[in-house]
Amino acid sequence: MEKAGKKYPLVLYTRMLDRWWPALFFIGLGLAALAWPFYSDEYTRLTAAWEWESMAALGGGVILISLVMWAMRKSAFVQPHSNHLLVATPFLRMRISYSRIRRATSASMAVLFPPKSLRGLRREILNPLFSMTAVVLELNALPIPASTLRLFLSPFFFKDNSPHLVILVQDWMSFSTQLESLRVSGSEPVRKQETNSSILNRLPRK
Repeated sequence: MEKAGKKYPLVLYTRMLDRWWPALFFIGLGLAALAWPFYSDEYTRLTAAWEWESMAALGGGVILISLVMWAMRKSAFVQPHSNHLLVATPFLRMRISYSRIRRATSASMAVLFPPKSLRGLRREILNPLFSMTAVVLELNALPIPASTLRLFLSPFFFKDNSPHLVILVQDWMSFSTQLESLRVSGSEPVRKQETNSSILNRLPRK
């Protein structure tokens, strides 16, 4: 039976959504508030209902999207299994076979993404994460084309163009230990039963 380890939320995914959902929420509130002047005017409310209805619907839609993003903040995770590593987000489920992993190393985010090399928005996103340690999985090849993978994951999952993934979780030591433990146990060869001990096999063949 396949073993499954602990789920470790992806900090980068949470950070990105934590940055965007409040902004969208207040934009939605602002759009909904703009509908009030049209609604409060009785003539406009009766003769041009589409004006306040469309504005209110747009604002409500943006608020709904922001709340969905809030609910999905910690829905992205990595989980070691006995024969693969699962990387999961709401829109991506990727299984990385252990045979693809050449090695796993650790490095601080500040080393992987030097602050001096980042500007503006990119530096602002990583600013509270520079002191954290990430696990870098060096792969023989990505299980999904890099161009497709970059559509679903933040650019900070990749330090360069080589086949690898930068995994940032809160407890990187626990994740690394569990990953290595399941990798080793999953790669142990299965012992074959000794069939030569059978009495029938000891009989001389004609």
